[in-house]
Amino acid sequence: MKTIITVVGKDTVGIIAKICTYLANNNINICDITQTTMQGYFNMMMLVDTSATIKSHDELANELASVGHEIGVEIKTQKEEIFDMMHRI
Repeated sequence: MKTIITVVGKDTVGIIAKICTYLANNNINICDITQTTMQGYFNMMMLVDTSATIKSHDELANELASVGHEIGVEIKTQKEEIFDMMHRI
């Protein structure tokens, strides 16, 4: 099962480290990642494999949102199939 994670907010030290630590602690593998900073704003999109985690999608979404709140960014998660349907041309 794949999930899309997006992260947006003011750039600060440790954003990637905090999110990647959470993912590793929950047996979530990063399949693809892109990130950029633009005029002090951080933007990251990740495709992750959640098949090895014991947590539900809702648990992951809520916990990642809390991680984002702690570090001052907004983190959203979406199942890959829903993301694909929403962005189909």
